[in-house]
Amino acid sequence: MSDVIKLILVDDEVLFRKGISFLLEREKNIKIIFEASNGSELIEFLHKTDEHPDIVITDLKMPTLNGVETTKIMHNDFPHIKIIALTSYNTKTFVANMINVGAVSYLMKNTTPQELLTTINEVASKGFYYNDYVMKIIHDNISVGKKTKSNFDTNYLTARETKILQLICEQKNTVEIADQLFISPRTVEGHRNNLLLKTESRNIAGLVVYAIQNEIVVIDNYS
Repeated sequence: MSDVIKLILVDDEVLFRKGISFLLEREKNIKIIFEASNGSELIEFLHKTDEHPDIVITDLKMPTLNGVETTKIMHNDFPHIKIIALTSYNTKTFVANMINVGAVSYLMKNTTPQELLTTINEVASKGFYYNDYVMKIIHDNISVGKKTKSNFDTNYLTARETKILQLICEQKNTVEIADQLFISPRTVEGHRNNLLLKTESRNIAGLVVYAIQNEIVVIDNYS
């Protein structure tokens, strides 16, 4: 990814969308390349242009094509683009559904500007960013019968892969993991790619969800 984070904003509330755009455009490392009022406009734009964003920030409730359906399409057609949900809905059902369909972060519209900027930068750096509330929902899904169906054998992972998976779930980036384990960032990326293949996860966010819901790693703060 380049030093400049390319973003698209999707929200039918024009005043809110313009406010977010104004806020983000003041940041030197962020570039807004398009704004859409619903998912259909976003998908149409992406199919027409060669300039794809790094991140799409989308609302959930929108006319024509809502945020959930948009995320499903994006996850299949443009898996390299990361989706951040920015919405007024904070129920566990909405959060879990958006994460399950491919969102790599979930924020409330009453979040602070700094929290939004932190989330964007963390997603750009690590591929996902879940705050404590979202991580707890992912973890709690285990106890309500929503555990991911899988025949995955945890013994299939090496000790090093398991350790790296643990650190990924603790939201460490590649450089931080490399420093902690005294290995090169390239070695970390190799292990991470193996983890993605073994768990059949499409991205790092999916890997985190998979690891927690299958109890491969334990996040003490959410138990």
